[in-house]
Amino acid sequence: MDGEFVTTAGMANVPAITEVDMASFPPTRNIRATVVQASTIFYDTTATLEKAERLMSEAAALGSQLIVFPEAFVGGYPRGSTFGAVIGSRSAKGREDFRKYHASAIDVPGPEVDRLAAAAGKYKVHLVMGVIERSGGTLYCSVLFFDSQGQYLGKHRKLMPTVVERIIWGFGDGSTLPVFETEVGRIGAVICWENRMPLLRTAMYAKGIEVYCAPTADSRETWQASMTHIALEGGCFVLSANQFCRRRDYPPPPDYIFEGLEEDPLSDAVVCSGGSVIISPSGTVLAGPNYQDEALICADLDFGEIVRAKFEFDVVGHYARPDILSLSVRDEPYHSVTFVSN
Repeated sequence: MDGEFVTTAGMANVPAITEVDMASFPPTRNIRATVVQASTIFYDTTATLEKAERLMSEAAALGSQLIVFPEAFVGGYPRGSTFGAVIGSRSAKGREDFRKYHASAIDVPGPEVDRLAAAAGKYKVHLVMGVIERSGGTLYCSVLFFDSQGQYLGKHRKLMPTVVERIIWGFGDGSTLPVFETEVGRIGAVICWENRMPLLRTAMYAKGIEVYCAPTADSRETWQASMTHIALEGGCFVLSANQFCRRRDYPPPPDYIFEGLEEDPLSDAVVCSGGSVIISPSGTVLAGPNYQDEALICADLDFGEIVRAKFEFDVVGHYARPDILSLSVRDEPYHSVTFVSN
């Protein structure tokens, strides 16, 4: 299997869904996939979308058919921010920080979704994009899916925000756990530490996921072990995209403060070092991890690898014991208010 690692210098400057008959796509097909490792332009959604389109253009020029962006790329990951919240009180600045963050989020559907769909169609790529989704006064950490014809396919909302993320993001439900059948395989996404939830992973395997996208904000080396384990456990390709951010990618103090530090990081200080990676169903690292800079990280995916891996271990197939262990997934939407009329 051919792998490729591409770093682009100066990148920081730089409805109805048609069912796909998967029988027409043999298990020996190959695609080229790219994970984008780049930073949001914080508090500037328009500029972030422009940057996303430039990166999509570069990835498409490399022959990529599938492009995966990091968690919260559109809307931003508010690293280091506390939003002025402690148990029992919230600060006026924290409320204003949330107002600005809320303004940077996008409605789904909405004009920004239409723009991303148009870009996917323009460059003829399947797109997996991490966004902050706005729904009334609540924000969700979501992933949006688009096909190469420019159609918006659907979304996944993060089920369980991690620790302090819970003060700014709502909780997804079982109705947004999609695996889409596309021309580049069965694609789904699990976000950041959701990947530590074994029952959620099992649900994705049961849906037949082949290209397991794992947008994240975790740049620690321990993340790589999780990604390798998932590739082996699920017999699937794992594409993990993280941002590479320096302090200068966020607004300067006092507008934006990195809390918990003795002093604010220097402008060039790395505050998220990436680690984006592509791993095969056999656990082989095909491209990455990159901890150096913004990058496009590419690999050619041979889907015959999936079948070869499942010969030895199919976690929801011949290696399952449903007579002893089983999983029930409540995949209906939940609403806080339901109006019942005659």
